[in-house]
Amino acid sequence: MLIWLVELAGTFQIFNLFRYITFRTGAAMLTAALIVFMFGPQMIASLRIRQGKGQPIRADGPQTHFKKAGTPTMGGLMILTGIVGGSLLWADLSNIYVVATLLVTLGFGAIGFYDDYLKVTKQTDKGFSGRARLGLEFLIAAIAVYFMMRTSIANSPAGSTLGTSVAFPFFKELTLNLGIFFVLFGGFVIVSAGNAVNLTDGLDGLAIVPVMIAAASFGVIAYLAGNAIFANYLQINFVPGTGELAVILGAVIGAGLGFLWFNAPPAAIFMGDTGSLSLGGLIGSVAVATKHEIVMAIIGGLFVMETLSVIIQVGFFKMTGRRVFLMAPIHHHFEKLGWTESQVVIRFWIIAVGLAILGLSTLKLR
Repeated sequence: MLIWLVELAGTFQIFNLFRYITFRTGAAMLTAALIVFMFGPQMIASLRIRQGKGQPIRADGPQTHFKKAGTPTMGGLMILTGIVGGSLLWADLSNIYVVATLLVTLGFGAIGFYDDYLKVTKQTDKGFSGRARLGLEFLIAAIAVYFMMRTSIANSPAGSTLGTSVAFPFFKELTLNLGIFFVLFGGFVIVSAGNAVNLTDGLDGLAIVPVMIAAASFGVIAYLAGNAIFANYLQINFVPGTGELAVILGAVIGAGLGFLWFNAPPAAIFMGDTGSLSLGGLIGSVAVATKHEIVMAIIGGLFVMETLSVIIQVGFFKMTGRRVFLMAPIHHHFEKLGWTESQVVIRFWIIAVGLAILGLSTLKLR
């Protein structure tokens, strides 16, 4: 919104700062953090009163989790308020990639909110119907991907298939043109990202820090992919307009820092599906927009690991009646082995940092 102040740069030179994505990214980060810090305590108090018993605790979960009973959920509302506030103020709202990403973020957030609402009111770990939830998520994601795809096609040179193609890391020009089926692929990526982060959100601070790490990584990727000079130097696909997504990702980091203040052990609030689904969908949307869907599987490898542990556990149990892990997702497995919650969380953060560095290395290893 404030980007229009660039028009005053001829009279007041200081407004020329609003032209730079780096400046607006930093400003969005600070704005989002301030919003969460300022309104967080009131939101937590309100949610605690309205929810009563708070988020239900799994009866078969680690014994240490029972002391968390009564902790309010839906903390994703705090995060979304910061992200939307920072983005509306500092991002270019005429940019289709920005609009599509915010559409997915808010759409997934609404689905997660309804799921949290059902769980809290019924005091059960069963919320929104799985099939209905996935169907709505895919519909929202497919709409966003379609508009991003059309924008990419319109901004690409004549004859280019970049808008409908999947790019492969470590190779300079290797792409796979999916045509109109790219909408299905992109929708799958976004839905998978949203649900992967959702599965990871099981311990205090476990999901939000890896999300911030992924946001920082994709902030770099978006900025580079949206800059013709840097994209040409690194020999990555140049996608005009995606640099603006760095502003939204800056807001994610700021809102995440604010939320972590209240989510640090012992957590005063959980992000719930409201936060995890929306944050995962946001990261997935940026990955699709910047043509780094496969790199996302590396940078977000922690989320992939958590998801695979659930798939393996469920599949193996159905086939054999036995379990591979003591409990899934895998962070609960390590708790059952005797790791403290802090050990699991901090060690998983370390893994997330290592995977982010590995993912960013693909920008140069071509």
